[in-house]
Amino acid sequence: MDFPSKEKLVWHESAKIHQRRTDQHRKRLSGASKPVRCTLCAVDLMAASGYGQHARGKSHRRRLEEQGLNPGEDPGPEELDGVPGTQHCEICNASIPLHMWERHIDGRRHLRSKGFVMLQSGLEESERDKNGVAVSNGDGGLNFGLLECTDRHGVAYNFDRTMSVQNNNTTAIILADARVTSRANGLARVADTHFDLRQSVKGLHLTPGAKTNVEVAFRPRDERGRFHDRVELYFEDVVLKQRFAITRPVTATVGVKADYEALRPIAPYVRPKRRNEEPVSDPVPGIPPPALAAIAWEVSLPKFPIPAGLKQIGFSQGTYGDLANKVRSTYLPKAFDGDTYGRHMKMMIWIEEEQARRDLQLYNLSGTTLERKGVYYNLVVEGLAEKRPSIIVGDKMYVRNHGSSSDRWFEGHVHRVLEKSVDLRFHGSFNSYSGQRYDVRFELNRLTMRRMHQALSSAFKRPEVLFPAQQHVVELRVPSLGRMDELRCVDRKVGNNRPQLAAVAAIVHRPPGSVPFVVFGPPGTGKTVTMVEAIRQVLYSNPNARILACAPSNSASDIIAERLADLGKSQIFRLIAPSRSATAVSQTVKNIAMLNNDGVFSAPPVAQLQKYRVVVSTCFSASVPHGIGAQEPEVMIPIKTMADNNTNVILSGDCKQLGPIVRSGVAKELGLTKSYLDRLMENPVYDQEAGYAKTIVKLTKNWRSHPSILKFPNEAFYKGELEACGDPLVTHSLLRWDELPTPNFPIIFHGISGKDLREVSSPSFFNIDEASLVKNYVQRLFDDRRLRLTPQNIGIISPYNAQVGKIRNILPGKAKEIKVGSVEEFQGQERRVIIISTVRSSVDFINYDLRHTLGFVANPRRFNVAITRAQALLIVIGDPVVLSLDQLWKSFINHVHIHGGYKGKKIDWDPSEVVDRSARFDHERRTKGLSEMEDLIERTKSLVIGQSEDLAERNDDDEIEGNVDKPWREDE
Repeated sequence: MDFPSKEKLVWHESAKIHQRRTDQHRKRLSGASKPVRCTLCAVDLMAASGYGQHARGKSHRRRLEEQGLNPGEDPGPEELDGVPGTQHCEICNASIPLHMWERHIDGRRHLRSKGFVMLQSGLEESERDKNGVAVSNGDGGLNFGLLECTDRHGVAYNFDRTMSVQNNNTTAIILADARVTSRANGLARVADTHFDLRQSVKGLHLTPGAKTNVEVAFRPRDERGRFHDRVELYFEDVVLKQRFAITRPVTATVGVKADYEALRPIAPYVRPKRRNEEPVSDPVPGIPPPALAAIAWEVSLPKFPIPAGLKQIGFSQGTYGDLANKVRSTYLPKAFDGDTYGRHMKMMIWIEEEQARRDLQLYNLSGTTLERKGVYYNLVVEGLAEKRPSIIVGDKMYVRNHGSSSDRWFEGHVHRVLEKSVDLRFHGSFNSYSGQRYDVRFELNRLTMRRMHQALSSAFKRPEVLFPAQQHVVELRVPSLGRMDELRCVDRKVGNNRPQLAAVAAIVHRPPGSVPFVVFGPPGTGKTVTMVEAIRQVLYSNPNARILACAPSNSASDIIAERLADLGKSQIFRLIAPSRSATAVSQTVKNIAMLNNDGVFSAPPVAQLQKYRVVVSTCFSASVPHGIGAQEPEVMIPIKTMADNNTNVILSGDCKQLGPIVRSGVAKELGLTKSYLDRLMENPVYDQEAGYAKTIVKLTKNWRSHPSILKFPNEAFYKGELEACGDPLVTHSLLRWDELPTPNFPIIFHGISGKDLREVSSPSFFNIDEASLVKNYVQRLFDDRRLRLTPQNIGIISPYNAQVGKIRNILPGKAKEIKVGSVEEFQGQERRVIIISTVRSSVDFINYDLRHTLGFVANPRRFNVAITRAQALLIVIGDPVVLSLDQLWKSFINHVHIHGGYKGKKIDWDPSEVVDRSARFDHERRTKGLSEMEDLIERTKSLVIGQSEDLAERNDDDEIEGNVDKPWREDE
C-alpha cells in the first residue's frame, strides 16, 4: 500500500499544540499564571502546573539519564521573575516587550521556533507504540553504550544489539519493511553509515501475541565519538488495511571509558538566573591592600558615573538595533570628528561598562562560607582559575548574612588571589563564626574604564592623529634607499628584510607631529622585532627622544621590555601596575621595574621618571605618569588620548587578528568593536600601495610556519602576499611523524561527532569526546621519541573556558605542563605543535541555534589567530557537520581534505566545490539536517514544516551565556 500524498500527512495535532500554547500566552497576559524554569533542561514553562507533564516527557527523562540521576533526584523547577513590561514566549524562550508581542508571534524567529516545536512533536509521535504493536527500547531508543577503544586509534570491531517487536493485537500484523534512516533514499553513501540491519524482515507476518527480533549492527570503522541514527519500522494491519510506522533512535559512543568518567558533568547544568538586585548602600569600609598605596597620586581620577538616562535607554526592552538608534538620537553627537570624539567614545564605554557589571552579577554567591586565616578571610570562588570572574588584588566584594535584607553590607578588599580562592580583609568589627553563611556581591573594578574616560576628557584633538586626511600626508616622503642603507641595524635580520627596514627608516626619519604610522604585521612576520629595532634606531638618531612603548597585555609588554633590557636600568623603565604579582614577572623585567619594601610594584617620582628614555607599559598603565604629576607635553600616553604637536604615534598590529572584546550588543551596534587600527586601515590615507613607507608598511615575510600551514590563512586574509621564510629545521621537523595522514602535509583535521555539555551554573560548553581525543594526540606525540618534543613545544587552544579546564584536568604526567588556553591567551605566541578543540557539536537540529552553536567559534579573527600559531604541525579537532555551516571553516576543511590531511568522521559534501565565502553562514548546509528530518517525518506519517531564521533578535539570557567565555581585563 502506498503512502498518502504529503498534503494529507500534515500532522494537525501540532497545530493544536501551538494554538493551546498561544492561548496560554494570552492567559498569562491577564496575570493568571506564573512561569517556571526546568533547571535540568534550561526550558521555561508557562506555569508550574505544566512541570509535571514536562518532567514525564522523553527529553526530560533523557536529561536525567545523561546526568546519572534517578527521577527522585530531579532538581525540579524554579520560579521565574517576570520582566516588567514583557511577555515571556515559551516557544522562543525569550522575554518580549508587550508592545512588540503581536509583531513577535508573526515574526521569523517565532515561526521558526514554532516549526521546531511541531517537528519535535512529530518525532515524538513517530516513536510512540501504536495500534497494538510494542517495540522495545521505548524510553531512550537502542543504545549501544560506551564502547572502549581497543587501541590508540579506535574500535575496529562490529557490534550487535537487538530490539524486539511484539504484536499485542487479536489479529495479525505485517512487518512490511524496516530500514536505517541514514540509508534511506540515498541520503548517505554506504561507506558513511555505521548502523545497519542484520537481516531483512520485509513482509514478516506476526500472528496475535507473536514476537520477533530485529538485529541492529554497528560498525565504528576506527572512528571515535558519538554515533546517531534511527531505525524505521513499517507495519500493516491486515484487517483494517492501514499502514503505520514506529521509529527508534539508535546511538553509540566510542572512546576511552576512563576519560568519559573523569570528565562527566559534576552536576546538572542550571541556567544562571539574571538577578535584579538592589544596589549596595552604606557598606562598612574594608581595609585596602598595600598595593593601592604603592604610588603617590597627585592628579585625582574622577569617578565618571554612567548617566542615569543612558542606562535607562541602553538597557530597556527592545532589539539591539532599536536601542542603539535611541542612544544615537539622544546622546551621540551628530558628527564624529575631533571636537566630538571624546563624547562619542565615552557613551559607548559607559554602555559597555554597564553590560560588564551585569555580566559580573552572574557570579554573585548565595549562602557561601568564609574561612578565617589570621587577619584574612578566605573565600572560595569556583571558576577563578579560568578567570570566571577575573579577580585582582585591590578588587572589592561585599558580604552580609545570608538571606538578611536588613543587615549591613561589609566591604572586603582582595589582598591575595590564590588558585581557587581569594583572601579578603574587612573592617575590624567584622566577625564570622565557623559555618556562618553569607551572600557575596562582586563589584566591577572600574579603574580601567575611569582611565579611559580621563583620557577621552582631555583637550587633545589633533586631527592628524584622530582623523588623518590627505592634506596631512602631502609633505611625507618615502625613505630613500640611501637612508635605509645607512641604518646600522642591531638585529641583522631586519637589515636584510626590505619591508622591516623600510618601516624602521620611515619611523626614524618621520617629521615631528606626523600622522600615525602603521606597521601592518600579519602572523609571524616580526612586528615586535621591527618595533624594537625602530625604538633603538630612534634613540640612536635623536638624543632628545622619549618613547612610551605600550602593548595591550602584560605578556606583550614584558617581551618588549626584555628585548630592550640591555639599554640599562638608567635608560629603560618597565612600568607595572601595583596589583600584579611579582612572581609572574621574570627577573630580567624586575631589574628594570620598581618594587617597594612590601614587594609591590610602584612608580618613581616624576623627576626620576622623566630621566628614562624608554618607558614600557600596558595601554592602561600608561596613564600612570599623568596621574603622578607629569604634564601632557612630557609624556605620550595611550593612543587616541594625550600627545603634543610634536608627538609621533606608531601603531603595530594586524586588523585581521583579534580585535576588541565587547560584551554589550548595543555597544557593538554603535561600533565599539571597531578598533583605532581598524578605523585607520579603512582610511584611504593608509592604502598599502599609495601609502607605502609614508603611512604604512605591510610585513610580508613569515618567519614562523611551514608553507602548508601558512597557505590557507595567507590566501584567505592576506591576498597571498606572505612568504614562508621560517627555519626548515623547525618548520619541517615533524613531517616524519607516522600519524600524518599524508606525508609532508603537516595539517590534520580530525572530524568527530561529540556532544555539547555544560555543568552546574556555568554556561560554558565542553566536549568530552574532543578532550579525550586531544589527550590521545598528545600521548602519540610524546610516544614518538624521534620528535623530541617537550611540553613547551605544544599548545592547546579552545574557545570555551570549560573545555580548557577539562583538557587541563585530563592531561597526564608531564603533559600537564602544556599550555592550554583560549585564543586570546595565544595571541602573539607560537608553538611547534598547536592542537585546536572547537568543541561545538550538535546533531539535534530541532533545538539548533545557529547563533550560539557557531557565534563564538565562527569568528574570522579568532580563526585566523588560532590556525597561525603553529610552526610545524597543526591539528584541528571538530565536528565537520557543525563547522561547515560557516563558510570560512568549510573552506578550511575542504583545503585540508583536498591535500590529504582529513581523517575521522566522513564529510557529506564535495570538498572540491567552490565555497561562496561572501555568505556568512551556509543556509543550504543549515537546512540539510532539517530536510532529512522532514523526509523521516514524511515516511513515518507525520508532518512537513518550513523554517527560517533571525539572528538579530535580542535575548538577555542568551547574552549572559554568550559573554561567559569572553575574557575579562588583564591583571592591572
